[in-house]
Amino acid sequence: MSPPVTDLPELADKPRVVEAMFDRIAPRYDALNRLLTFRMDVSWRREAVLALTLPSGSRVLDLACGTGDLCRTLLEQRHRPIGVDFSSGMLRAARASVPLVRGDASTLPFPDRAFDGITCGFALRNFAALGTVLAECARVLRSGGRVALLDVAEPTGPLARSVHALWFRRVVPLVGGIVSDRAAYRYLPASTAYLPPVPELLDLVVDAGIDDVSHRTLGFGAAQLITGTRAR
Repeated sequence: MSPPVTDLPELADKPRVVEAMFDRIAPRYDALNRLLTFRMDVSWRREAVLALTLPSGSRVLDLACGTGDLCRTLLEQRHRPIGVDFSSGMLRAARASVPLVRGDASTLPFPDRAFDGITCGFALRNFAALGTVLAECARVLRSGGRVALLDVAEPTGPLARSVHALWFRRVVPLVGGIVSDRAAYRYLPASTAYLPPVPELLDLVVDAGIDDVSHRTLGFGAAQLITGTRAR
C-alpha cells in the first residue's frame, strides 16, 4: 500500500507518488471531476479541442490522457487521437476507443514531428520536469502543429477568489476523501503550488519551441488554457 500523501512530495519522489495516487483514484476520477466542477470540466475540454483550430482528421496526442476524456472530445471533433499516460490504473479505467500508450511525458515514445496537435488536461502541475515535457511536445509536433494545455487557475477578483478557495481547498478534499481517496484529494488542490506564475509558465512554453503563445482563463478564472503553434 502506498504511503498517504500528507504534504507535497519532494521532486525526486514526485513521479512515484503521483503515479500511485492516480492508480488509486482512477475508478471514480471522472465522476468526481463532473461533480466537483459542476460539469464545467466538460466544456473546458471542448474549448481546448476547438482552440487547436485543426482540420478534421488531424493526428492529436493527448498527453497525460488519464481515462480518456479529452480523447473522446477529440473523437467528437473528428480528430485521430492517441493517448499517453504513465498511470496504468488510469489507462485500465479508460473509456476511449483510441490507441492508448503507457509512457513518460518527459521521454515520449514517438518520433519527431509525428503529430498535428497536442492536448493536455489538468496535468501540467503533476510533471516533475515541466520544461522537459514541453520540449518533448515541441519535438513530436510537426511545423504548424498546435498545442492546447489546460490546467487549474485561481480567480483574481476578491469575491471569486474567496469562493474558489473555499471550494477548492476545503470542499474538494472533503468530498474527494469521502468518495475516493483522502490523501489524493488533499494533494490535488495543494499541487497548484507546482504551477509557476503565468508569465513564467508562458516563457517555459516559448522556450520549448512553441510560438504564438496565448493564455486565457475559463470558468470565472478557475481554469486556464494555453495555446500555441510550432512554427519551425
